[in-house]
Amino acid sequence: MQNTRLNNLLDAIATRLGQWFLNPWRRLSLLIISFLFGFFLGNAVSTTAGQRAELDIVVAGFLVVLTEVTSRIFYSQSFFTRRSLFVDSLNLLKVGFTYSLFLEAFKLGS
Repeated sequence: MQNTRLNNLLDAIATRLGQWFLNPWRRLSLLIISFLFGFFLGNAVSTTAGQRAELDIVVAGFLVVLTEVTSRIFYSQSFFTRRSLFVDSLNLLKVGFTYSLFLEAFKLGS
């Protein structure tokens, strides 16, 4: 890419943001927010997808494919290597989403 002012500004912002999230407490807080957002997303998807009950199977299939792709991305790396913040937050988003769907299924089963 060309070395423009906009390109330099975006690179500087990305570098500073990456350095800001190197702090363990900030990283942990972002991961907790990602988990809670996944929980909210699972709750919202289960209520809106079941509203009309026409595309339940298609939505369920799409969500399974999405979670499997996320798992493939997360678990394809070695266990001992340090994962990026994006991959960690994506995995916790998936975990919160799956946990929320399990809780919704338990609520409907009782």
